[in-house]
Amino acid sequence: MFKRMVDSIRLFLTDVRAELKKVSFPTRAETIGSTTVVIIFCVLMSLYLSAMDSVLSWLVAKLL
Repeated sequence: MFKRMVDSIRLFLTDVRAELKKVSFPTRAETIGSTTVVIIFCVLMSLYLSAMDSVLSWLVAKLL
């Protein structure tokens, strides 16, 4: 039973190593570019949602 468990773990680790060899990691430039896009998108969305919240708050205050 112990030998079968060790063989199973060994096979799993071998498969993990083989899959990691297939992975292509992004370059530094790609990472910086993607991060910049995400930050700009987050800032724009926060400004948009803030403006919509202000408009809707004003509208509700006028209606009540």
